[in-house]
Amino acid sequence: MNGTITPLRNGPPERTRFELDGRSVALDRRIHAARGDLADLALAGVLFSAHYARAVPLTCVAPGTGIFSAAASTSEAISELLRGEIFHALDVMTDWAWGFCGHDGYVGYIRRDALDVLETPSHRIIVKSAPLFSAPDIKSPIADHWPGGALFSGEVQGGFVACAEGFIHVRHAEPVEAKPADWVAVAERYLGQPYIWGGRGHRGIDCSGLVQVALGQAGISVPRDTDLQCEGIGSPIDSDAALKRGDLVFFPGHVGIMTDARTLLHANAHWMTVVKEPLADVVARLADAHPQPIIARRRISA
Repeated sequence: MNGTITPLRNGPPERTRFELDGRSVALDRRIHAARGDLADLALAGVLFSAHYARAVPLTCVAPGTGIFSAAASTSEAISELLRGEIFHALDVMTDWAWGFCGHDGYVGYIRRDALDVLETPSHRIIVKSAPLFSAPDIKSPIADHWPGGALFSGEVQGGFVACAEGFIHVRHAEPVEAKPADWVAVAERYLGQPYIWGGRGHRGIDCSGLVQVALGQAGISVPRDTDLQCEGIGSPIDSDAALKRGDLVFFPGHVGIMTDARTLLHANAHWMTVVKEPLADVVARLADAHPQPIIARRRISA
């Protein structure tokens, strides 16, 4: 494709062959795009592959769509892309594309019909779910709903932002360059949203997805999974230090956000929703299965 953005119409990106000497490096396949027959061209110097492809950036045009572990809707949903986010396609098939997400490098398969040519967004949805009106009138039919964090290109016209698909009320969106002063308040918008494994806010969300989308809307990019977040977000908090708003508490396979010294905000499979509850209650609930329920505490730098 040589840098063009039309793989949906012209087939998969151009593949390039390399002959490399030396040992291939073991990489994390969640965030390094490599499979048995193909790898990201950016890995050519460190990983052996039969073929390499140059990534082509595309925009998600669905309100939200799953990232899957295989090219089948019955496979595990491992993450989610929201409207306006970027997907770097390495291989485009009839119904699926394989590549990685632009915001975190997460690798997987996405429905081909959820992608279109690259778009430069101007606005971001700032409520849990924003109605997409068919006309610049709150009484007009609702064409769709876009999730919090969705990105789109539009122009303010009176009380609405007009875009190709319809109209978003100005109170439901803000310019992409705007950054909230309190990222925890962003996370609190998701209270009551159902817990869905791999979700990032389109119909549901999981624990690490909540952390990622809230920090992302505040301009802080973080990894997708809890283990990667535990290694790569902020700095450790001493065990005898008091917790405060915005601190992250990590458990085995789980993460939550402190809203104050004692209260945890988290998307969890126990309540199957995003809730606030005393941190002590969470620790007590996990104590039977985990001798040390809290495995790390980290603080985001101001």
